[in-house]
Amino acid sequence: MTITLNGSDLTVTQVVAAARHGETVALAPEALAAMRRSRAIVQDVLAGGEPVYGLTTGVGERKAYLLDPAARQRFNHRLVLNHRIAQGDAAPADVVRGAMLCLANSYATGVTGVRPELAEMIVTLLNEGFAPPVRRLGSIGQGDLGPMADLAHGLITRSGFEVAENEGLALVSSNAFTTAWACLATADAEALLAVFDVAGALDLEAFGANVTCLHPVIEQIRPFPGLAATLHQLRLLLAGSYLWQPGAARFLQDPLTFRCLPQVHGAARDALGYVMSILQIELNSSQSNPVVVPATNGSGHEPGNEPGNERGRIVSVGNFDIGHLAAALDFLRIALAPVVTSANERAVKLLQAPYSGLPAGLAAGAGSPDDALAELAVAGQAITVEARTLAHPVSYELASSVKGEGIEDRATMAPLSARRLADMIALSARVVAIELVVAAQAIDLRAPGQLGLGTGRAYRMIRELVPFTQADGTLPADLEPLVELVTMGTLTPVA
Repeated sequence: MTITLNGSDLTVTQVVAAARHGETVALAPEALAAMRRSRAIVQDVLAGGEPVYGLTTGVGERKAYLLDPAARQRFNHRLVLNHRIAQGDAAPADVVRGAMLCLANSYATGVTGVRPELAEMIVTLLNEGFAPPVRRLGSIGQGDLGPMADLAHGLITRSGFEVAENEGLALVSSNAFTTAWACLATADAEALLAVFDVAGALDLEAFGANVTCLHPVIEQIRPFPGLAATLHQLRLLLAGSYLWQPGAARFLQDPLTFRCLPQVHGAARDALGYVMSILQIELNSSQSNPVVVPATNGSGHEPGNEPGNERGRIVSVGNFDIGHLAAALDFLRIALAPVVTSANERAVKLLQAPYSGLPAGLAAGAGSPDDALAELAVAGQAITVEARTLAHPVSYELASSVKGEGIEDRATMAPLSARRLADMIALSARVVAIELVVAAQAIDLRAPGQLGLGTGRAYRMIRELVPFTQADGTLPADLEPLVELVTMGTLTPVA
């Protein structure tokens, strides 16, 4: 189904569909009309010759430099070239395609002053599957200048498009690169959190846990939406499980990583919901500077204008500061850290006889000298620590104020916040894969009886990829197929 861009209702789901699955994109007729209207205001300002940042003047510390009208177009082309300061490896192609979509949708708002032809060029190349190389490092989050210059250069080179006044600046001053990466990483976080629910429910069965931790009274007396949603999923996963039978629980109260599983996952789910709400606004906003203020209709007035003045104008703004998104992504990583830590701790406890009541290392033979699965705890702990370090907040970091004669003295570090979330999710997928292998081994040894509707399905999928480790066997040679199953989103709770 075609994704129609109008600058007001693009969703994270649509970004994923276009960036990863090649969904066709089109510009809404009303968006094209809005761009034409704002471009007419740009042309009026150009004709008047008044100083307007980035349009008739230079940028940054050269903002006082008035451009020769004959040099304005060349200046915009050089602006792209002079901002190609990004470094490092190329970003994933889906991030680049997502950035193209976000950029085109920001133009569809009709306030950036670009020609419709520029947005149409981006959409055409996006629909062709084009994704130019864009280096991932070098943006402080006050407009993704370096990566967006790489993107702009690739688009212009491929299409032969000639940028006009204001369009070079509109191409590089957007945060589309960060916004796209945040969308994809957040979508992955949502999918992975669902897999953590599956693994956590399987842990409860593997441990012989007390399911009073899932009692409906919990969400009634502590009505957090994420907590209620998590409890609902866990109860669905465990529907029909032996754990609901009287006397199935081994302990009156289990360790906190088992007993507080709904609360830990629920907090992360609420943080995820907050990020989604921020992204929904950011996706349908303009992050450009300057922006076009449309003409009034005579019933009101813009600040600084007399009532009834219908003349549109261009104003300098700071909407490239996306502190909302940077802080929200920090919040999500912080909320995810306990999820990963708890998952690893449950796996470790299942591997230890005093806690699990099973042979040490979940060895198939009692009294075996083999380590069995015990050493998986080491890998899990190492990866968990690495994932947790990525939870450190970055949105309060401050770049040097020397750049731009002290003008550019503020940084959101939003690109780093988004990239750290993506990296954290990739590491966490490996932690949950280890957790699933350990839980499946413990279930085989405990042989508890009927598994839940969802956990039973998950157990069968695990065993298709990773067999039971026999008494004379060794560790699973390769968990990559299981990691892939986790990241594909196939191993999800029942609906």
